[in-house]
Amino acid sequence: MASWWCFLEEGNLLPTGMPSELQKSTAAGIRGCADDAEPRLGDVRGGRRRGTSTEGTSILELALIVPIFLLLLFATVDFAHLFWVELTLQNAIRQAGRYAITGNHPPDPNHPGQHLSRVASIIQVAQQTALGLDVSSIQISSLTGGSGSAGEPGDTVTVSLTTNLHLITPIVAKFFRNGVYTFTVSLTMKNEPFPPSDTG
Repeated sequence: MASWWCFLEEGNLLPTGMPSELQKSTAAGIRGCADDAEPRLGDVRGGRRRGTSTEGTSILELALIVPIFLLLLFATVDFAHLFWVELTLQNAIRQAGRYAITGNHPPDPNHPGQHLSRVASIIQVAQQTALGLDVSSIQISSLTGGSGSAGEPGDTVTVSLTTNLHLITPIVAKFFRNGVYTFTVSLTMKNEPFPPSDTG
C-alpha cells in the first residue's frame, strides 16, 4: 500500500477534489514511506559489505590453518615411520643377540653339508627379523674375542647396529641435519655354556 502512495506522489496524481486535511495527511504518509525506504536500502548495502568481510576473514583463516595442518600431517607420517624402523631394528638386534648366546650354527644354504659361521648365523637371524630393512652395518663383538667374534662359552657378546634414516617429507627433514636421523640399537648378553667347538 505504501508503494502505491509513493507512486502517486512521484506522478503528482493526488486527487484534486480531496479535502485539504486529507491531502496533508496523505502527503505526510507518502513522505514517511520514502523515509522508511532509505534505511532498508542501507541495510541491504551493509549486508553485502558484511558478507564480503566474512568471506575475506574465512580465506585468511584458511591460509593460516592449512600450512600448520600440513606440517602436523607430514610430521605424523615421518615420526610414525621413524619409530616403526627403530622398533623393528631393535627387535631384530634382540633376536640376533638371543641367538648369538646359544652358539648354534644353521646349515649353509649355498654349501650343502656345511654350516654358517656364528657371525654369519647371527647376521642371518637379524636379516630375517628386520622385515626388509637394511642391517648391513651390524657389528658383532665379544669381550675376549674382540670385533668380529661372538665369543666363547660364558663370554660377553655385543650386537649393535647404526642406521642413517632419511626422512620422507622435505618439510620435516629440514629439522634434522642433512635430513637424516641417525640412531644405534645395541644389545649385550652373556653366552650360554655351549660346547667350545661351536665357538667359531
